[in-house]
Amino acid sequence: MGVWQSYRLRLQRKRWLLRAWRKRRELRCVSDRTGKITPGDILLFSTLRNEQIRLPYFLQYYRDMGVNHFLLVDNDSTDGSIGYLADQPDVSLWHTRHSYKRARFGVDWLNRLQSRYADGHWSLVVDCDEFLIYPFCDTRPLRALTDWLDASSIKSFSAMLLDMYPKGPLDAQPYKPGQDPIEIANWFDAGNYTISRNKRFGNLWIQGGPRSRVFFPDRPEKAPALNKIPLVKWDKRYTYVSSTHSLLPRGLNLVYDEWGGEKASGVLLHAKFLDTFSAKAAEELTRKQHYAASVEYKAYAENLKSNPDLWCKWSEKYINWRQLEILGLMSKGNWA
Repeated sequence: MGVWQSYRLRLQRKRWLLRAWRKRRELRCVSDRTGKITPGDILLFSTLRNEQIRLPYFLQYYRDMGVNHFLLVDNDSTDGSIGYLADQPDVSLWHTRHSYKRARFGVDWLNRLQSRYADGHWSLVVDCDEFLIYPFCDTRPLRALTDWLDASSIKSFSAMLLDMYPKGPLDAQPYKPGQDPIEIANWFDAGNYTISRNKRFGNLWIQGGPRSRVFFPDRPEKAPALNKIPLVKWDKRYTYVSSTHSLLPRGLNLVYDEWGGEKASGVLLHAKFLDTFSAKAAEELTRKQHYAASVEYKAYAENLKSNPDLWCKWSEKYINWRQLEILGLMSKGNWA
């Protein structure tokens, strides 16, 4: 990278940090339990809206994994999410009625909270329908992974977003609060992915899977990005640029081996496609708060009219992380 481009990226990082600092005015604290955070705690950050049905399992999943504290932004939920979260002893909660889109799809809000509370902590940023799987997650807590990353001087950990779906129509099996969504949405595409490299930020760009196959068959380049860097040893000078797809400083995006080897990586099981999805898609299409004029949700709305079955003859049923490693969707790298 040239000196001029490096300088421009530093300026951009400072602009994003300043923007996030200004956006602090849009957040109203509902319950502040950040005084309970101790050095070394693993923190989880997320923005949500109307996710009460998912919250019981989401919180328990990450508690069991080893997350110590949740810092959440509620974007004007109307389903009781605020009251439910305010009662959780390990949750600090902020509320906003401001535009999700004008906060760069929630990135500004979370950048601000991470800058203030996550400095020096391992920070995990996920949505309420994303469940992190990493090497040895069935026998080792998240703390074991972060300790190994610290010992290896690795500051960021990538996880490909893997869209999960049921076999049959999406509304065939109703989802219940507290239920593991992977009990219903337990199939995925083992292949059908494209990978390119973003020259500006140095991150990988991955697309494909059922959303490309079903919702963007004629426009695969419009399909959602599946590359994520959700786990970072945070520094108040860091900033996410586009969701968790890329960060600044640029070096945090080099989560792959440029010389043909493998670095440790994980997968985010993405349980979007449940019976609740049609109503959620319709709401988000009306709100028009998502990327690229909500082109993703327009595609969903058009295709959901026929209640599609995302399953196909090449679908694989999820077993465990070792299966995903064999398929090349994640790697344990040098972690043994």
